[in-house]
Amino acid sequence: MSSTNKQIKLGNNLRRCRFEHNEISQQELANAVGVTRLTTHSIEAGKFNPSVSLALKIAKFFNKTVEEIFYLYEE
Repeated sequence: MSSTNKQIKLGNNLRRCRFEHNEISQQELANAVGVTRLTTHSIEAGKFNPSVSLALKIAKFFNKTVEEIFYLYEE
């Protein structure tokens, strides 16, 4: 596969962050950052990319940088 066919995707460590943060649920995180549980689930599953403002809210909630939670990878 040539490099022109590779897609860059957004990955995340959201599940790990939730468990490191007293094992909070997707719903508890959703409530804290002002989204639905489905949004939290979709981000965690890699089916939805958060907006920049939502990514920043999530990072602030966990007291981490955005880069500690979200990362790019080639598929």
